[in-house]
Amino acid sequence: MEEAAYSSPLMCLPGACGIQAESAHPAWRGVAWHYGDPLVEQRFFESGAGLVDRSQRRFIEVTGPEAAAFLNNLLSQKLDDAADGFSAQALDLDVQGHVLHQTSVTRKGEAFYLDTTPDRVVSLLEYLRKMIFWSKVEVDYSDLALLSLVGPEREQVAGSVAGDERVVFSRGVERGLARIDLAVRRADLLEVAQALVAAGAHPVGLMGYTAERVKALEPEASIDLDEKSIPHEAPFFIPEAVHLHKGCYRGQETVARVDNLGRSPRVLVLAHLDGSSPELPAAGAAITAGPAGRAIGRLGTVVQDHELGPIALALVKRSALAADGLCSGDTAIAIDRDTIPQEEGERPGRAAINRLRSQS
Repeated sequence: MEEAAYSSPLMCLPGACGIQAESAHPAWRGVAWHYGDPLVEQRFFESGAGLVDRSQRRFIEVTGPEAAAFLNNLLSQKLDDAADGFSAQALDLDVQGHVLHQTSVTRKGEAFYLDTTPDRVVSLLEYLRKMIFWSKVEVDYSDLALLSLVGPEREQVAGSVAGDERVVFSRGVERGLARIDLAVRRADLLEVAQALVAAGAHPVGLMGYTAERVKALEPEASIDLDEKSIPHEAPFFIPEAVHLHKGCYRGQETVARVDNLGRSPRVLVLAHLDGSSPELPAAGAAITAGPAGRAIGRLGTVVQDHELGPIALALVKRSALAADGLCSGDTAIAIDRDTIPQEEGERPGRAAINRLRSQS
């Protein structure tokens, strides 16, 4: 699959402009970053229905009589009893519990559809195929493409294509960035988008969508996390992508240990960036604290919001959340205190250990 060469058919819509930055993440390429006025476009999410082209994402289709059990054994989400229409996110972890892949999972009939960022789809498909062994499943790419509707009128607009055979499935997402996702055949992408526009949707670039995703603290693993990240560092993942009461899967020991005994060493928060900087830092840039420049974290997605200005998702050490003088390069940074997870007291497992110790 030539991911870098992808160009959405919706790039023919008036004003469509792809992202220009050379440092842009592959997850943002191939679709419209905006349609001429990104900060105005984003307001359609507040008062109407914004239509976002997310067709740069790639789908994997898993079929066969053992598809549900197969995926349940490999991913962090409980899928063995998933009914038709089920939709959630899921993670693929390594044996230490580090996040390797993040994917949305939807069941349609007897098939499971997994969609993820273009830079991770090949490795995810290869891993799934490698784990088939004697399972009665088939794993392959799917030609589906994703459109998203965001805003208070999203249900009304989505209803205009209800029953349309060109829409393979739709899913409502409420946690994180609330939206309706529509999966359509790539050959029908432009026609379905035009039908949605005719029903009242306004095209909004991926920039506006990304800003809303950042404010909702919804991470994109390939941008916002690193090779050391574990699920509990992103509160969104618990329980949206991680089922805490399912059977064994790779990396589960780390998930259970953190959930029962402690807290993650880092946490994903919203950060405000100094808009007067001549150039904003890119995803992956280090965050430092104080005159000595002590490294305390990293930036993930960096984007302009129509109200807040430059914002980012930041992965920061818990011990440094109250530190002063944060910056990334020459750009000053302030953590949004409202996005720091509240302490929930002693963890259940730790409390049990302490009770046993007190009785001995």
